[in-house]
Amino acid sequence: MPEESVNSTREFRCHKLRTKLILIYLIIFGFRSANSEMYETKPVVFQFPEYHYKETSKNELTWREAESNCEITNECEQILESLQKLECIRKCISPSCYHEIYAFDELERGEIDVRLNSFKGCFIQENASHLN
Repeated sequence: MPEESVNSTREFRCHKLRTKLILIYLIIFGFRSANSEMYETKPVVFQFPEYHYKETSKNELTWREAESNCEITNECEQILESLQKLECIRKCISPSCYHEIYAFDELERGEIDVRLNSFKGCFIQENASHLN
């Protein structure tokens, strides 16, 4: 085989190998960085009306009293499912606060209630305004 033919075959194989390596590199690194921007998850910030609630013995007593009174109403006492019962009790405690804080996105089973202190704060403020 002539030397020129051997060299061109080697060059062709080297070119083929370089092309494969470049493709592998692009697949591993190039496309990953492009896709990571496309599928990057951004944290979702849950927003709701916030009311300040100070956990004093007076506020806790007022809250527990309202909660206990609502638990024994005919409407809420009959409900067996815990999430529906909780919804009933909160609506009973303060329909306006419930509507403002929970109605747009009601609690789901297993959800951690990050809005409870805001609900309590709304209730305490509402309660204080009724006393004045």
